[in-house]
Amino acid sequence: MSSTTAARACLPTRRRIPTYSARGSSVRDFIRIDDVTREEMERVFHLAHDMEVMREMGSDLCKGRILATLFYEPSTRTRLSFESAMFRLGGNVLGFADPQATSFAKAETLADTIQMVCNYADILVIRHFWAGAAKVAAQQSRVPVINAGDDGNQHPTQTLTDLYTLWKTGRDLSSITVGVCGDLRFGRAAHSLVYGLATFGINIVLIAPPGLDLPPEEAWRLEHVYGADVTCVEEPGEVIGDLDALYVNRLQKERLPKELDPAEVQQIASRYRIDAELIRRAKSDCLVLHPLPRVDELARELDSDPRATYFEQSSNGVPIRMALMAMLMGRVDRPGFAGQGRDVEERAEHVCHAETCVTQHEPRLPVLTETVDGPSEKHACHYCGRFVAAP
Repeated sequence: MSSTTAARACLPTRRRIPTYSARGSSVRDFIRIDDVTREEMERVFHLAHDMEVMREMGSDLCKGRILATLFYEPSTRTRLSFESAMFRLGGNVLGFADPQATSFAKAETLADTIQMVCNYADILVIRHFWAGAAKVAAQQSRVPVINAGDDGNQHPTQTLTDLYTLWKTGRDLSSITVGVCGDLRFGRAAHSLVYGLATFGINIVLIAPPGLDLPPEEAWRLEHVYGADVTCVEEPGEVIGDLDALYVNRLQKERLPKELDPAEVQQIASRYRIDAELIRRAKSDCLVLHPLPRVDELARELDSDPRATYFEQSSNGVPIRMALMAMLMGRVDRPGFAGQGRDVEERAEHVCHAETCVTQHEPRLPVLTETVDGPSEKHACHYCGRFVAAP
């Protein structure tokens, strides 16, 4: 054997890195709630219901699998419930909760971080302060990616948890009315939730003062894409007796634009404190929901009210995330997500100027836009969803 042949024989064999996908699925990631249909969400709910048993008994369904949690923003419920979900499925977890303790502090790009972490894990969960960061992660990753919240854009697994909480009541969801109250302008949980509610045909009541109301992009899509039944009011007392569920959102102080006075906005938001006096006027079976954490928008005196469902809601995040991860990694014999067909194209003239969009921070991203059908054609940033227009 020649020295060259011997040297080659010592080289490690190059193997194609496998990618996972749910059986019967063309989509391996979960980035936006509007990527999935009602039927697909209900499949997740049924699987989550089965996972309730595994949560108590334990499972080796994901034995040998590793979840990587990449949390660039603070988290309690989302990060811990994902980690709990993977441990209960028999898998393991690695990750970080402080980006300053990673190579992000050395100016490593998000794309490079994702390419690297793919070598260490079988599925990624990312929370980021740039809107659209999860979309970039999905483009770069060789393993499934789940969005755990990207700035004020979306929080799709929270919406699955919220809808699962409603679904478990056994009610006909298409016949109920849900009020979404508080900071609807800057809260990502509210942005995802309204799309989820509309997908199920739920009557939506938006309760917010001017300035904290739903962003125009979300309002336009609700009307023209979903054809949703939406009512807008400024005070919860106007509609509390008509609601089957009240979803409360805290003021997102960390996302307020610099030009807004936090004290002034806080004074406006304080009008939306939900307390026992208000809830006494609600239906006897009206659920009170909150994605948590709460500050002072939800009185603690409500904790003992049987209609207070927010701690159960938080608990439901574990089976939902167990089901979602098992499905995306192809560990269950259930169809996955078919995906929503989107007209996406690269158009250099449609640059997104949203300050927190990932395109403003991550280098060398292509300018991708989506065409949004409606009475007038709209173009939206493929990453953060904001409407864009040619100069």
